[in-house]
Amino acid sequence: MGARQVGKTYALNWLKEEKFENGLFVNFEEHPEAKGFFDGKLDPHSLIEKLGIFFRQKVTPGETLIVFDEIQECPRALTALKYFCEKAPTYHIAAAGSLLGVKISKESGFPVGKVDFLNMHPLTFFEFMKAIGEGNLIKMVEETTGFSPLPTPFHERLNELLKSYFFVGGMPEAVFYFNETREFDGVRKIQKDILTAYQLDISKHAAGHDIQKIFTLWENIPSQLAKDNRRFIFSALVRSARAREYKTAMQWLIDAGLVIKVENLSAARIPLASYASRNQFKLFMLDVGLLGAMARLSSQTVVLGEGVFTEFKGAFVENFVAEELSSQADIKPYYWTSGNQAEVDFVVENRGQIFPLEVKAGVNIKAKSLHVFADHFNSSVLSRTSLRNFARKGSMCDFPLYAIHRFPELSHLALKN
Repeated sequence: MGARQVGKTYALNWLKEEKFENGLFVNFEEHPEAKGFFDGKLDPHSLIEKLGIFFRQKVTPGETLIVFDEIQECPRALTALKYFCEKAPTYHIAAAGSLLGVKISKESGFPVGKVDFLNMHPLTFFEFMKAIGEGNLIKMVEETTGFSPLPTPFHERLNELLKSYFFVGGMPEAVFYFNETREFDGVRKIQKDILTAYQLDISKHAAGHDIQKIFTLWENIPSQLAKDNRRFIFSALVRSARAREYKTAMQWLIDAGLVIKVENLSAARIPLASYASRNQFKLFMLDVGLLGAMARLSSQTVVLGEGVFTEFKGAFVENFVAEELSSQADIKPYYWTSGNQAEVDFVVENRGQIFPLEVKAGVNIKAKSLHVFADHFNSSVLSRTSLRNFARKGSMCDFPLYAIHRFPELSHLALKN
């Protein structure tokens, strides 16, 4: 599962090349006539025989990877996965779809318990670094086991590369182009094309009465993030707009993988989900590069000082952290507020512990809200992230923004030391 153009098909092609003798790829957008094979009885052996003949591909158990791509276009193929699991377990079946989350949320015949899910995201900063040939720098960050500062030249280089990532983002096509050319204007064109493809998906696949609401939500994300508290306010979209009128539209964007919803906590106690508010939340973009394209961030901002970090009152930095946290399989980020007294940008639950995290756009790292949080919930490890290097002073742990993927892993180590 994952948004369009995050690399699902590429990953399945790689899997076929590395692990299988051959592959049978059925793309239901490119070959809509293939849907006809799924009418009537869903016998997996008969389906394999017919598809093999149609696509002129011999299918051998254990040697052939069968892929149903853009499977959301053929709901009966989704249902058929159950029978492949039960009656043809020697065959290897993989499915992918740009709007699979949207389709699954509406399908009553989905084979629950018969399918393993993998969620794909845009490339994280670590993955971006490896893709552009800077893996050695990332290796140092990945191997650190504490909060000792990295050598200054390496720290400064990582911050410079992070500036590029804030513009390029993690969409594979944009990263590939940047790696080949180091040219920003072409990256922006690719991002605009991706945004256009998302708009076309909304027009094509969303329910007619929801389309305009989805567009309104989607187009207003940058302006909502530019507010001081970033909380999503429906009345700011259209005067008199109410949350219940936009609930389905917002869920469509979430199911499509286009936005990240971060809910407010009434208390920071385990399990955090029990204390989350569905009505108070922030919406972040799936990719900081696409956010920049929507906000028309100029490429000059990347090369001039630290403007890319402070634009939109630091919204790009917070969006980046939301992405990095959400890309970790066992992490769901929340945020916490205490009236007008304090706000902690992110709170996560991991391996039975709760860790707060404050995000700073520059090098000013005052952390009043973290201390208020600690007083409320007796938190023994406090974390913040900024442009500063690794550091630790008592319960306060400083993560460089470029190393935020190590949170909360290193925070666990701080509990023991």
